This record gives sequence, C-alpha cells and structure tokens, in this order.
Amino acid sequence: MKGQGFNRSILSPGKAGWLFVIGLLLILVPACTPLARSAQVEQPEDRGLLTSILKNGTLVIATDPDYPPQSQFIKEAARIESTRCDMTQYTANQMVGFDIDVAVEVARRLGVEPCFVTPAWSQLAGGNWGGRWDVSVGSMAITSERMEKLYFTQPYTSGAAVLFVHKDNQTYQAPGDLSGKRIGVCTGCAYEAYLRGTLQIPGEKIDYQIQDATIVGYDTDTSALADLAFGDGVNLDAVLTDPDTGKTAIKDGLPVKRVGSIIYHDYVSIAVDKNSSSDPLPLVQRITEIIQAMHQEGTLRKLSQHYYQDDFTITAAAFDIQVLGQLP
Repeated sequence: MKGQGFNRSILSPGKAGWLFVIGLLLILVPACTPLARSAQVEQPEDRGLLTSILKNGTLVIATDPDYPPQSQFIKEAARIESTRCDMTQYTANQMVGFDIDVAVEVARRLGVEPCFVTPAWSQLAGGNWGGRWDVSVGSMAITSERMEKLYFTQPYTSGAAVLFVHKDNQTYQAPGDLSGKRIGVCTGCAYEAYLRGTLQIPGEKIDYQIQDATIVGYDTDTSALADLAFGDGVNLDAVLTDPDTGKTAIKDGLPVKRVGSIIYHDYVSIAVDKNSSSDPLPLVQRITEIIQAMHQEGTLRKLSQHYYQDDFTITAAAFDIQVLGQLP
C-alpha cells in the first residue's frame, strides 16, 4: 500500500529518508517558534480613521472661511511650500481664529499637519462626508439631532444664544417680544432648531421663549447681522447668534445691539462623521483625550481669553462626555 511504503521510507536509516525528515522540519518548525509568534503580536493595530490620518501625516479639517473671531481665511497668505496638504486644501498659515488655533494644536499633538477645507455648513451638519475631510472644527454645538449622524469629542468651549436687533429699535426688550417676527439665523444651526422648537442639547433644559418666528436662513451668522444692519425691520427684525459674534459685529461698526438675556447655553465640540468608511471611534477617543489635556493644562483657557477676553471653557471642561453614550 502507498501508505505503508511512505512510512518505511521515513523510518529507514537511508540518506534519502533522513533528507526528507530534515526538509520537513525546516518547513514546519519556524512557524511554531517563539520568534514567529512575537512577530505576529507586534504587527501595528489597525485603529480605523486614526491610523489612516497618522499614516497620511495630515489631519483634514473642515471649518468656516468667514466667521471671525472663530475662523477666517487670510487672502494674502501664501501656501506653505513644504506642505503635505493637497492643492485643494489651505495650509495652517492661511487661516486664523479661535477654532483654527484649537484645530492646529490638536493636529500638532497627533503628530500630523493640519490642512483646512471650507465646505458649506449644511454639508458638515448633515454627515456622510465621503472621506473628503476628517473632522469639523467650526464652533459646532452638540445637539441630539446632529448626534444621529456625527460623533462628538469632549467640548473645547461653551457658547450661548442671544438676540441682536437694529440699534434704532426701541420695541423689543425680551426674547418673547420677537415671537412672530423675522429672525435671521445660519441655516442648519442650533439657532434655527431653537426657533423651530426642536432643539435638544444633552445636559440642558431648553426654554422656548420665542413662538412662531419667521425664520430667515443665511450661510453664516455674520451675513444675517449684515442684513439686519440695513435698518430696523428693513430685512430682519432680529438675529439669533452667540454674544461674541454680535460683539464683533458692533466692534466692526454694524448698527446693531443686544437685547434680553441668554436664551440657552450649548457645548462646542469637534465632530467626526459616523458614516466614515474607516472606524471613526478611535479618532474620537484620541481627540477627546487631547482636548481634556488642553483643558487641564489651561491651553484652551488661554486661547479663549486671547480671542474673547473671557474664559468660556469652564463648563466645557466639566462636561461629562459619557452622557453622549458614544465611547466605551
């Protein structure tokens, strides 16, 4: 039988039999050695989107090109020559603002170069980015609606919503006075959700003081304020935005003024697309750790004081990220 003949050739002391045994051992033994096992263990772990970013050496950041003091494109700034950023992306020196400084510092701590793109706000809030950018750092507040499509990191600052009217107006004194009036907001922003009565912010109870407003959407809050400046009731009756955007508009000479108290507070965070082709959660976890360290060290406090002359990071630092139910 063939089986018996095979066994005899191996067990016989002949040269051919021993050569066969030695060759077989050379093939089988290395796969079982400790060296081979340790090599398999030491293979780099695939951590999804985070691994891709570290391998590429760039963090592609979506932000607003005209939203000072948070972010603004500098037209006269030339691209960095030695950049890894794609030609369709801006280099760090071409952007300025609070959000920009936060994004640059996060990229530095990741060990990669920051590259900026400026898509429309609706594209950012809508998710399904298709890998065109990695994160959004654009003063985006955490809301329950956005959490359906986006992951959020530890907040890096906190904001508030207030009303601004034309400086000549003497009628509106409180938020409720603007019920039924024309109010400008950035399209897709939390401000619009508030006016629609659908805004939900984790950890916050919303008091809907304005009813049945006529919502007028804009690309940014600053565009809405510019339209309000045309005159009292000409294009708008009011704009709902954050205190610092309105303060900056007044400083720049727009004839607007703030009315009433703060309507609600929110938490501003870095967003990541849930629908990324690579697992986004390790990136969310790593950036959360970076933001928490920046809070603890006082880096974010200093940036807030530099751009806003006040510290708007206290409640953001205390925010319990586990409330969002995203991270293990």
